[in-house]
Amino acid sequence: MPSTTTDVLIVGGGIAGASLALRLADQARVTLLTKSSLTEGSSLYAQGGVAAVLDPREDSFESHIEDTLNAGAGLCHRKTVEFVVRRGPAAIDWLVQQGAQFTAAEELNGPPFHLTREGGHRHRRVVHAADATGRAIETALIERLRAHPNVRLLDNHIAVDLITRRKLRRGRDNRCLGLYVLDKGRGRVETLAARLVVLATGGASKAYLYTSNPDTSTGDGIAMAWRAGCRVANMEFVQFHPTCLWHPHAKSFLITEAVRGEGGRLTLPNGRPFMQEHDARGELAPRDIVARAIDFEMKRGGLDSVHLDISHKPAEFIRSHFPTIHAKCLSLGYDMTRDPIPVVPAAHYTCGGIMTDLHGRTDLAGLYAIGECAFTGLHGANRLASNSLLACLVFAESAAEDIRQALAAGIKTSNELPRWDESRVTDADEQIVVSHNWDELRRAMWDYVGIVRTGKRLERARHRIAMLQEEIREYYSNFKISNDLIELRNLVTVAELIVRCAMARKESRGLHFTRDYPKPATRTPPRDTILNPATNAAAARRVSA
Repeated sequence: MPSTTTDVLIVGGGIAGASLALRLADQARVTLLTKSSLTEGSSLYAQGGVAAVLDPREDSFESHIEDTLNAGAGLCHRKTVEFVVRRGPAAIDWLVQQGAQFTAAEELNGPPFHLTREGGHRHRRVVHAADATGRAIETALIERLRAHPNVRLLDNHIAVDLITRRKLRRGRDNRCLGLYVLDKGRGRVETLAARLVVLATGGASKAYLYTSNPDTSTGDGIAMAWRAGCRVANMEFVQFHPTCLWHPHAKSFLITEAVRGEGGRLTLPNGRPFMQEHDARGELAPRDIVARAIDFEMKRGGLDSVHLDISHKPAEFIRSHFPTIHAKCLSLGYDMTRDPIPVVPAAHYTCGGIMTDLHGRTDLAGLYAIGECAFTGLHGANRLASNSLLACLVFAESAAEDIRQALAAGIKTSNELPRWDESRVTDADEQIVVSHNWDELRRAMWDYVGIVRTGKRLERARHRIAMLQEEIREYYSNFKISNDLIELRNLVTVAELIVRCAMARKESRGLHFTRDYPKPATRTPPRDTILNPATNAAAARRVSA
């Protein structure tokens, strides 16, 4: 018998998973699984905010839609963009009802919240809680989840693999039946059965040596869905955030784009601004352009970093708008009210992922995916700033609508799922193999599949990843699993998908820049890169108008 049965099993406790759990809890038994503490994950560290049209005097749905399409470099699906943008104000209202508190407006006659502006946005439309928006939203949602009697919270449990009918060789109709999970506290694998399973596992930026993401961002959901037979798309589009704090003790610390939105300037160490030389929009150009400009200037000058300077603003303005960043910088010896701070680009967001429809449904019956692990066509070739949290909220709502209908149709849980079998494996004899492979993978991805790519670099990455996959496969087959081994297995799978998609795209577009094809292809409209595990080949699909 399974260790646990539930109506809906949600993997991931970020804003996507937590908001979905709350939307379903009154009608279903929900189990929310997180592989670390309940509040750990990328959502918690989101600084900027949520993009939504909240000031109709200055902004409009049409403007937000157009900004999203422009940032996406021709690959956004207009239907998806319109779907998400038009649901934005309602998503903010729902968050407020859950207890989320945002920074209040400074004007009396206007929207109730202060709205900031970020790169790629023509108007102020980013609602935020100072510079710790993710923490404010997560705190409110988790507080409500802990108090709900229909929600079971399982922290420190990492998903191992999806259980499907095909894997169990039960009938022709494939379906997701549940999940194997490792209870990290007890060191044992449990079998969880569910009527429906939702992946809200976030992105995969830990595939890179330098990243703004926490250690949990290892592509678990994308890798599990791929192994279960789901298609993935546009994995070549990895967004590098232009401004992470450069300091040996500032691991993964992001400097929000709102600093540039409020007047921060990017300069060389000698104080000379450089962004106008790369784009007329300067510091407010989309992230792909800013990250490439910084990368270019660093390589041209042999620099370890560039500088971000907002010290020309009043000190009280800086402290009130960016209290978290100001305190962190002070702790490391930088006073951003007086001096510029050193910044570098770092892997930040996975724009591709598991292919879904507008209700989060994947290719596998009974399996949904929402949030950063999902590909919906919203982000195209480059995500517009602060559209990510908006997508988490909107697709959690639309998935909840579909899940409620599916549950009402009478889907049953399977009570005959096999237990995890460890009868033919032993305890690992050399854990150092895992850490060495982890380091080699992330360095290869950073060196060969980074901000600027070439065919030779991608081929080198493909070759190294293939060797690592074989070593990891052998290790996984012979030894008991651990958290690190599970994450490494998932990361090497995601790295392969990124490289294969990058090799298939013979052009430069958005976040994918290759010196072999420095211009966008002339075909109209452009195509998504789709990988299908059934054929194990890349295909292209035209983007809907």
